Parts: sequence; structure tokens; C-alpha cells
Amino acid sequence: MKKKIQRVARQSRRPLLAKLKGIHLFATDVDGVLTDAGMYYSESGDEWKKFNTRDGMGIKLLQKAGLITAIVTQERTRLVARRAEKLAIPELHQGAMDKLSVIRGMAMRHGVSLRQVAYIGDDVNDLEALKAVGFSAAPADGLPQVLQIVDYVCQKRGGEGAVREVVEMILEAQQHRPR
Repeated sequence: MKKKIQRVARQSRRPLLAKLKGIHLFATDVDGVLTDAGMYYSESGDEWKKFNTRDGMGIKLLQKAGLITAIVTQERTRLVARRAEKLAIPELHQGAMDKLSVIRGMAMRHGVSLRQVAYIGDDVNDLEALKAVGFSAAPADGLPQVLQIVDYVCQKRGGEGAVREVVEMILEAQQHRPR
């Protein structure tokens, strides 16, 4: 954990741990966070995205620990819906042009404050949500203006385990151990 805490953008260790302990809802962007930000197209027009299976297991571990999981993305694809279904993510929000409003709505429905929400994003359309939540993170390859404002900059890049990295920090802070 100490190595991870050293990468913190704005917080000392103690306040960061306090933030992580209070998280009840974990939300993530898709492109550039759960994926490597690439969009792959075949000659026949099929679209592909590569998801990291360790990130998926991390989401399942959060659910097992009792946290609410969510995807909030501007994109609208069947691929993302299939991934959310496979991971049994209860909150899937595609076509979200105002991510902060979506996150506020989820928090209200689940009876949690924005301070109890963690969000990981990588691009300018994530900025307002990242600034508003209790814990914000970005993959190592997030845009510079995002990296400047988040609580934590991951060592991993988008699609390469950044989500799992944040998940493990939350689980460790809340003293949940994977079985």
C-alpha cells in the first residue's frame, strides 16, 4: 500500500485512507479506463474493445465486499452492455453526457453521499465528476489535466489493470481480503 500511496496527487496518506474506508459506491468510465482507449474495427464493421479480466475480477471483489458498482460512459454500445451484464454491474449508464448528474442520481438512489463515491476516469468529460466525488483516480495514461486534479494516479494504464489497482486500495483500506 505504501508504494501506491506515494503516487497520490493531492492527499497525504491518512486522509486518503479515510476517504477509501468510506467508499460505498464505485463507478468507472470505460474507454481509457476499463479499456486501452483503442477502438478496433473489422472490415465488416464489427467493433471490438479489449477488457482486462483482472479489472473484472476486481469489480466482482467489490461486489462481494458489499459495494455498489457502476459504469458511466458517454459511449453507447452493446459491447459495454455485455461486459456490464457479465460482471453483474447493477448500474450501467451509457450515453451519459453529464456524468456528474448521473453519479449524483445513483448516490441519491442508494442513499450515499458523493463523499462515499469513488470514480475513476481519464479524459476531460470526467473532470466534473472527478472533482465532486469522495475519491477520484485516473489511469497512469490519463490526460494531464485529469492527472492534476485526482486524488490518486494509478501506476497502471487504462485497460492494463488500473481499475484493479484502485479496487485493491479500497479493499485494503476497508480491511476486506480476497478469498
